[in-house]
Amino acid sequence: MTAPKSKTAASLENNIAPPENFELAYAELESIVARMESGQMTLESSLAAFQRGNGLLQFCQKSLADVEQQVQILNERNQLTPFKSDDE
Repeated sequence: MTAPKSKTAASLENNIAPPENFELAYAELESIVARMESGQMTLESSLAAFQRGNGLLQFCQKSLADVEQQVQILNERNQLTPFKSDDE
């Protein structure tokens, strides 16, 4: 049996919008890492930050993979072709 989530942790999970682009996601991820490394966060805040950071990391990795695929298409055809990911 798991303990119920506090209002703070639950609201952080449910009210955080996905990042608009890679640069914003990366900047937020850097900020989260800096706050966590400071050692001044509570356990609950650290867990919420870790979960958000994990989501941002996945977003950044997918963004980079999409761009890498686009570059590979460019190299093969000598022209830049928009790449449509599996999610689109």
